[in-house]
Amino acid sequence: MTPFAVLLSNLEISEEQWKILSSISYVGCGLSAFFSASTVLSFMFIRIARAEVSSSIHVSLSGALFLLNISFMLSEWTATLGMDGFCVFIAVMIHYSLLSCFTWMAIEALHLYLLLIRVFNIYIRHYMVKLSLVGWGVPAIVVGALLSVYKTKSFYGKNEMTLSDTNKTNAICWIKEPSVLYGVNLSYFTVIFLFNLGILITVSRQIFKLRHVGSMHGKMPVWKDAGTVLGLMSLMGTTWGLAFFSIGFTNYVILYLFCIFNSMQGFYIFLWMCGTMRKNRAQTAQSKTKSSVDISK
Repeated sequence: MTPFAVLLSNLEISEEQWKILSSISYVGCGLSAFFSASTVLSFMFIRIARAEVSSSIHVSLSGALFLLNISFMLSEWTATLGMDGFCVFIAVMIHYSLLSCFTWMAIEALHLYLLLIRVFNIYIRHYMVKLSLVGWGVPAIVVGALLSVYKTKSFYGKNEMTLSDTNKTNAICWIKEPSVLYGVNLSYFTVIFLFNLGILITVSRQIFKLRHVGSMHGKMPVWKDAGTVLGLMSLMGTTWGLAFFSIGFTNYVILYLFCIFNSMQGFYIFLWMCGTMRKNRAQTAQSKTKSSVDISK
């Protein structure tokens, strides 16, 4: 099995730590894949879930996470089959879905900025279509550019990961060149991470300002604000930034946190969607009750 952190780091860890981190990663990816699929199905069959553009963005991110989790869990098994073409396909799917996840995280941040900061004049024609072209199209361009030189230089395929204490190797289907791993993945994510972090800080400040105003009237519990910020962190993928603390050296605490938080991101988004739909139902019921009272008067 393979630790989830290999997506952004070239790991040099012991065999024991590899097995533990791999087990955490596969349990997390299995849960994430299941709940990501549940999020997509909920969006398809529950009418209230399709009422907002925000839900469509959440579902697109969940779809990208589902592809990432499934293709990641197939990476090591595929490497043992000895089918180079299939191994390249799985590696390409992992890379494409990973970059799609990052792009949709940036779109989550952009939409949140338009929704909460620029409250007025935010109408954009064919908004969701344009977001989808960016969310799915930009990663396709990046991966396509790497595949365009496949005959002269193959960046995807079977990659042998060496364990630090036994010199044994674990073969996975992934990017074979560290320069591409860091030069493309880490650079791509760094730009998105800085953008999302800036939006998160701005939105968090707005939330705490509202809390200060609400606290004067005895409202706005602290735990709700904390839950909102944690939910936004999951949507924007800020926990992926833990990868910056494991570059150049091995930090097991960071690796464990990275695998726990990021392999289960689809599960956290499912919880966020459930909370959002529950809130929408409550608001709809409240507005109907208020309308009935007004009519009766």
